[in-house]
Amino acid sequence: MLGLRRLKLDAIWLEHLPSEGNPRDDQRKIDNFQRQLRAHGLGGRYCLLYQKTPDSAHDLDTLRCVGMSKRELLDRLAGPNALLNLSYSIHPPLLLKFERRIFCDLDPSEIIYWMTQMEMGQSTHHEFWTIGLNVNDPDCKLLKMAPSRLPGMQTSSPQPSTLRWKTFFPLVDTKLYQPKPRPRSPKFTTIGQWYWGGAVEVDGTFPDLSKKYAFERYFDLPKRAPEAKFELAMHMNPDDPERERLRKRGWHVVDPHRAARTPKKYRNYLAGAVGEFTAIKGVDVSWKTGWLSDRAAAFLATGRPVVTEDSGAGKYLPRASGFHFVGDLENAVAAIQDVLANWPRRAREARECAVEVFDSAKNLRKILGV
Repeated sequence: MLGLRRLKLDAIWLEHLPSEGNPRDDQRKIDNFQRQLRAHGLGGRYCLLYQKTPDSAHDLDTLRCVGMSKRELLDRLAGPNALLNLSYSIHPPLLLKFERRIFCDLDPSEIIYWMTQMEMGQSTHHEFWTIGLNVNDPDCKLLKMAPSRLPGMQTSSPQPSTLRWKTFFPLVDTKLYQPKPRPRSPKFTTIGQWYWGGAVEVDGTFPDLSKKYAFERYFDLPKRAPEAKFELAMHMNPDDPERERLRKRGWHVVDPHRAARTPKKYRNYLAGAVGEFTAIKGVDVSWKTGWLSDRAAAFLATGRPVVTEDSGAGKYLPRASGFHFVGDLENAVAAIQDVLANWPRRAREARECAVEVFDSAKNLRKILGV
């Protein structure tokens, strides 16, 4: 939204909130949503679609509009308009009211895969954009998967391999995210879910897509790079035995709901590290989707280098990008040591790459053609 405003476009944030059956909890979420948007200068620039009945469709007649009124939203829909639909969050029939419907995929290994199984908007959008930078390259396996269909799937639904996918970089607003001085602690961290179910089929199996599985090969990193500190802001229960297993291997685990509870705390948490170290889902690596996270883009914008696994994205970045792409423990140790030994230079490269490549206004201008 901040990037759209920098482009001087008349944009609103359209958010869908399905009820979980607790009106008091729903209202708490609504209040927090409004509070955060006001804090970022977006008061009056949003329409939250509150869905009271869990099984109702995305139909304006069944939704309560918070922020912008239903009448104001309909007036906007009566004129020229476009929808940036993030990961198919807005569905028909409301979706069909938009004149230009742009599908923006933020997780290619799952979203594009699911398109082979069910209708995920491929029949109701005009344009398809993905942060899978490598999906159109011959070495990417994602679009080569044999299409299959579930019972009841529309036979006329286009398959992902027949769509014309365009690519964009994960967005970060480089005016909001500013470079920060080097912190005292030589800490590397990341934020995420420790567990994630296998929702993608590969050769008849459903591989583990969790961070727990992805980090296994790097568990000895704290021992091999003792000059650094390693922290994980990972969601797991307080009594989870994984916490003790990680602690014994030299990892510090913190609660992401405390460390990054608000957008401001999230930004401060990133700035409190010298860089990010993370492992990513195995299918993004093996399929060479070219996936990069918006979290990595935010680290770069703060002037924090990123050490992560190679999904095939490196060839789309400047030579000095702030990224270190690794594939095993030895490479990870070398990358951590390089960041610590050359931090001022790597931090500068990270920030320059964020401004040049990941800036939200630049990427939105590309998508919208403005």
